Amino acid sequence: MGKRFLNGSEWASMVLTGAERLSRNVDRVNALNVFPVPDGDTGTNMNLTMSAGVAELKHKPSEDVGRAAEVLSKGLLMGARGNSGVILSQLFRGFARAITGQRELTVPLFANALQQGVDTAYKAVVKPVEGTILTVAREAARHGLTAVRRTNDLTEWMLEVHAKAQETLARTQEMLPILKQVGVVDSGGQGLVYLYEGFVEYLSEGNFTAPVQLDQQSKPIAPALATPVSQAASNVAAARSVGAKAATAQSKITTESIAFPYDMEFFIQRIAASAPFPERTFRQALERDGDSIILIEDEGIVKVHVHTRRPGDVLNMAITYGEITHIHILNMQEQHRELLAQQTEPQAAITSMTRPAESAAGIPIAPVVDYALPGIVDLPSVTASPESEPNPDVYEMASYGVVAVSVGEGNAELFRSLGVDIVLSGGQSMNPSTEDLLGAIASLSTHHIFLLPNNPNIIMAAKQAAELADRPVTVLPTRTLPQGMAAMLAFQENESEAVNIDRMTKAYERVVTGSVTKAVRDTEMDGLQIKEGHYIGIKDKTIVVSAPTQMEACRSLLAALLVSGGEIVTILTGEGAEAEKTDELAEWMSMQFPNAEVEVHEGGQPLYPYLFAVEP
Repeated sequence: MGKRFLNGSEWASMVLTGAERLSRNVDRVNALNVFPVPDGDTGTNMNLTMSAGVAELKHKPSEDVGRAAEVLSKGLLMGARGNSGVILSQLFRGFARAITGQRELTVPLFANALQQGVDTAYKAVVKPVEGTILTVAREAARHGLTAVRRTNDLTEWMLEVHAKAQETLARTQEMLPILKQVGVVDSGGQGLVYLYEGFVEYLSEGNFTAPVQLDQQSKPIAPALATPVSQAASNVAAARSVGAKAATAQSKITTESIAFPYDMEFFIQRIAASAPFPERTFRQALERDGDSIILIEDEGIVKVHVHTRRPGDVLNMAITYGEITHIHILNMQEQHRELLAQQTEPQAAITSMTRPAESAAGIPIAPVVDYALPGIVDLPSVTASPESEPNPDVYEMASYGVVAVSVGEGNAELFRSLGVDIVLSGGQSMNPSTEDLLGAIASLSTHHIFLLPNNPNIIMAAKQAAELADRPVTVLPTRTLPQGMAAMLAFQENESEAVNIDRMTKAYERVVTGSVTKAVRDTEMDGLQIKEGHYIGIKDKTIVVSAPTQMEACRSLLAALLVSGGEIVTILTGEGAEAEKTDELAEWMSMQFPNAEVEVHEGGQPLYPYLFAVEP
């Protein structure tokens, strides 16, 4: 007799097998990106997203399939990278909601959950395009609902779902002309098919007793909504990623003006989980002497983040609602002094006077004090002395903060010079996750934040981060670095939010962007013959030039960008650009387009030796 249900441990093992199958085929999925450019990363983004979810699943196993699905969903949500990763996270987010409270997964439940996952993913995409991962997921889920009438065996049912996914994947060429031109199927759809292949592999082997293996060397991590790096330390990590000595925002204030110096994060394990948590009352109490407040309740666990002057008072109040665990306390005044002294490792003065540990990625992490207190205790209040009390007239929270995603040290410096507070390192070849973006947002003490993704593959993650943020965030859907720079040139600190959105949007929409890179394979696109190793010129999203030499491609592309005129031409040089050739290109521009003002900046971006921007 076949398998008719999966408990939480078995379902987790099935997901792990699917994630492993996807991981083994990352390069194949990346190779399916339709443009012949060297930075295709759909497979990488899907793999990194699944890895984040699986890590949570390993650390928080459950025999209840509903709970296991919720853990995976939250891990995917915070780890989502790129459009493909965000869509994948939404598929599992809807899946988890459909089986909330279920102990075992049957074929009817599985089918309904797949469909709800598709519905959730489609709602997350503003303009769904057929012939993508969405189409593959939708058709597979629809077939799954029909197949329920034929079998209650999970293996048989999943085989049908996988077969339908494969069939739909093959038809993506007919749905998207660009796929047919290049002779490939949709990369995101292929990634999903690999995931389903793993599901079939696990169910077919019938190894339903092997649980997900935990890392015995690791302690269980904090609940999935936790951020592994403290909010203030995230600012340091973001700045370090692009080689900054200190974030721009930090240099704009004095240490003494930090009104609420203690950055606190902890969890409350509810005493009476069935009773509603008085979130509004608790938030109002925190607001009396704190700011940057985040409260997230998740099945009897409350995540708390607050900046305060009196951490002892906060803990005394919180402990009346349950046990306190995973306490992080960071002294931001101490951190700020170190940042100003051009040091990068923050210290947590409350919890430890020793240098903090570093994560595997080399990011400083605030020391953890896990009190796990079983009852109410009288923790001492930390009261500021009269001399250290901040003057409210001196410190006022800024109206705006700006977070931008960039690649290349020179480009990062340009963004900082234009007033960007935090520059996150990322681009086509490495997209920041939702959690990375949330960390940057949370580290700024401003009323409103503008977020510039500067890459089409980061826009969805940016919007997802904005939805999860604890304050208003406006995502300006800039698709290129020059567009982001144009938006910042139009930004005015003293203008209203509406005026700034209008000014910045109009500014970046006027920019025509071009890029030059090497083709990684032979192909034909829109009648243009492209040979591997030749240089291609891309105008916005369309390849318009293919030439055997770099300079020939640059000149042809610039001519195409300026066909309708342009007053300002910006050249951002990257890796592979030679100074002598750049001077030669600028000289050619002055002769061919004498009315255009040319600016040259060393951007430092990889893969693209030249980025161009033309403004009217």
